[in-house]
Formats: sequence, C-alpha cells, structure tokens
Amino acid sequence: MYSITLKGLYQLLAEKNLLKEPSSKEQLTDQKFTYLSYDSRDLAEQTLFFCKGRHFKVASLQDAVDKGVNVYVSEKKYDTSAQAIIVTDIRKAMAIVAQAFYHNPQDKLYKIGITGTKGKTTTAYFIKKILDDAFAKKVALFSSEETTLDGTTLLPSKLTTPEALDIYRQMATACENGLTHLVMEVSSQAYKTKRVYNLTFETGIFLNISPDHISPIEHPTFEDYFNCKRQLLLNSKQMVINHESDQFDILEKTCNDHQIPLYTYGHNEGTYLLSNQEEARSFNLKAKSNDMLSISGDYKIALFGQFNHENATAAILACGLANVSKQKCQESLPLTQIPGRMNLLEKANGAYIFIDYAHNYLSIHSIGQFAQELRPNGRIIIVTGSAGGKAISRRPDIGKALSEYADIAILTSDDPDFEDPAAIAAEIKAAITNPDTDIQLELDRSSAVTSAFKQAQANDTVIVAGKGTEKMMKYRGTEVTYEGDFDIIKRLINESIEN
Repeated sequence: MYSITLKGLYQLLAEKNLLKEPSSKEQLTDQKFTYLSYDSRDLAEQTLFFCKGRHFKVASLQDAVDKGVNVYVSEKKYDTSAQAIIVTDIRKAMAIVAQAFYHNPQDKLYKIGITGTKGKTTTAYFIKKILDDAFAKKVALFSSEETTLDGTTLLPSKLTTPEALDIYRQMATACENGLTHLVMEVSSQAYKTKRVYNLTFETGIFLNISPDHISPIEHPTFEDYFNCKRQLLLNSKQMVINHESDQFDILEKTCNDHQIPLYTYGHNEGTYLLSNQEEARSFNLKAKSNDMLSISGDYKIALFGQFNHENATAAILACGLANVSKQKCQESLPLTQIPGRMNLLEKANGAYIFIDYAHNYLSIHSIGQFAQELRPNGRIIIVTGSAGGKAISRRPDIGKALSEYADIAILTSDDPDFEDPAAIAAEIKAAITNPDTDIQLELDRSSAVTSAFKQAQANDTVIVAGKGTEKMMKYRGTEVTYEGDFDIIKRLINESIEN
C-alpha cells in the first residue's frame, strides 16, 4: 500500500536540501521500499533503514543488514555491504521521508497539539471527549498515557510524542480507519529531536512552563527547554495560551511577531476570563469583550482543582476553534474520565486520598494548594519520589513544593531505574526547607502508600503523587510488576470496611 523507490527517495531528499552526497546514475534505480524502520528488531521485506540518534550503534545496522536490509539512511557511512544514503540531518530526513511514504496523512487530519509542563494529558482527554461526541468518535489520540488509532481502542503509549516514522505510520492508520481529527501531546523532546519537524497544527495549546526535564541527557538549561516548547507556536496556524503562564510576554510577542492568531485565558487577564463557582468543580467562562467563539457560559467537570478548570478552558477554546458548540462542550466535559488524574478515594474516617501523576514542582504545588483550600484545618500528607536517570532538576523542585504544602512528606521510590532510590530521596529531602514538615523515608512504595493511608485522620488529605494508575516500577532497565497506587488504596479501604 505504501512505498517509495530509491530514485524517488534521492529526488525527495535533494529537493529538501538534505543530501550530503549527491547520487550517481547507478543509484537512481526503481528499487522499491515498502517498510520504514530505525530498529533492527522491527523489519520487513524491502525495509529502508534509518540510523538515528547520537548514540547509534553500528551493531544495530549490521544486524539489519544480516536480516536483509540493503539500503540505509545515515549522517555517516559505515563499513557494511549495504548502500548508504548520506544526509545532512537524519532526524529531518526521517520526518520528510515518512510524510511522503505515508501519502501525507497529516494533511487529512485536523490536528490539535498541546504542550506545557503540566496538564497536557488532562487537556488532551478533555478535547478528545468533546470531539468524540461532536464528530462520532472519529478522533485519534497520541498522549503520554494512551494512543488510539481507531477512535475507541486505547493502547498504552511508549513515548509522549512518538518518533517521526511512528507518528506518520500512526496517522496513516488513523486515516485508513476514517478518523478526521487528531489530539496530540507535543513534548519538548519532540522538538529537540525533530520528531515533529515540518508538521503544522491547526491549533496549538501552550498551558504553562516551569523548570523540568533539565539534565545532561534532556535539556541542559531552562532556556533550552523553553525554546523547544516555544517551537509549537511557530508550527501552529493559531494558538491558545494561558495568559497566567510564566514567560507569557515572550509567548505573546512570538505570536505577534509572526502574525499567529492568539486566544488567551486566565482569571484576571485574557481573551476569556475564568471565575470559580460555589460548587468546587464548576466555573464560569466569559469573553473579556467580543465572544468570537460563542463559548461564554457555565461549565462543570468531574475533577477537582482550579488548575483543571484552566485545562478545561484550554480544551473549550480549542474545540470552539474547531467549530464545536458551547452546548456540546458543556455536555461532554463532566463525562470526561482521565486515567490517573486526581482520582479521589475516601477513607472510612472521612480522609480524602488523591492519586495523581503529579511529578514536578508545578503539578505538586498545584495539587497541594488545592488540598489546602479544600481542607484548611486538616493535614496534607504527600507520598512522592522521582524517576531515575532523567529530569534531575525535578528533585529539588519537588522538595520546594513539599516545603510549601506537606505536613508529612513520605519519600519513596518512583521508577529509580539504574539509580539508588535512597540517593534520589536524599536529593529531595535536602531541598525541603520547612522545619515543620515531618519527613519520612520508606523506599518500598507499597509500604509508603500504606503508611500514608494509616496516618490519615478525619480531616486530612493524602496525595499519592507520581505513578497514577501505573502498575509497574522500573528497576535497572526492567519493568517490575507493582500493585499500583490506586489499587493499594482501594484494597486498604475495602479491608478497613471488612474489619
């Protein structure tokens, strides 16, 4: 169904100024490729192989060649029997070739791209539900948690934003399945590694920004992280931006300088203004002047937290720009279910227990602030850790958030991978500056969650942060089965009722 000839490949790369070495007449053959891959474990007949990544290992290419690959694309030539197509930028080449190979599926979908330090997944699910109800479930989803290519079947995702070859293969499958819209989380790494090179979104959403993913293997500085996030603006036909986001002035100037239509929201400033209502999960949205999208009105969601009102507002604006009515948004939002986000369980004595994926300063700060407002006379117990091998800057930031809101901070494991979980916990602990915070260390996560449950009194709020509904833990490169935060709390509640 999909194919590209060697001659066509050379012509395409030459047109895009990506060829480092010109082709010879002998190379311009009609040899056909019917599969694209960057992984020697994922090959088919007539595969065109891409040597991607700073740490690409020639053994992977040799494995592919041994399995029948006879042409590869790379930034350098390797000592192998296969023919080399040498390009100036392998990441750009992957995106350009994948688009052409899969017949430009991106042009057949209305695409909404979402970026931000926190809230991407929640916003994506809000939009997916609204668009599902408006367009008969013809909506694809690429999120950090789940992917659907038929509109209904949800499968676990491997990356927040897939590699370029995977993105366009998935888009092509979505088009084959008759889908018309795509809701997609766009990570900073997606722009850093050019996975979304040459992809333009009908609508882009910028939720917020705070330091995250700062490490030698991700972003060396906050400026690099922010600049990667900001690329979404330059690759969207119109933008929805949180007026109260840090760095908003730069975001606004970027849109103005490049004549990108901009719609903003906020509690005090913005094209649309939010105001909370007496019921904690309800809010009002009102146009500051002319209601161009006809979306002013009252809304309700199933989640707690003012920050989720903001995520819902971003979704409403994006759906309004996609010609979805206010009524449809009002009907769909309360029915949206989001795995692992602000899942609330209640202990028999009345203590609230929230299970959430919160894993950085902004998310833990927001949920801590919400818990304080929800129960000002109760204690806040927070169970958290931080992943190993990435986003090292999160650790002091998590400590800062715990200093602000945790009466009891229980430090535990959260996918430590090849790092010592005790060392990670020590880094978090070192950043907790509030002398009144009771810091407890329990590296076994099941025991940590159980301890928080047992300590929770009637007016307390427990926040189990980091893993949401995940049922695995990553240790030394291996995924080990884990009961799951939500299931542990649910079991403890049931056991307490039985007793």
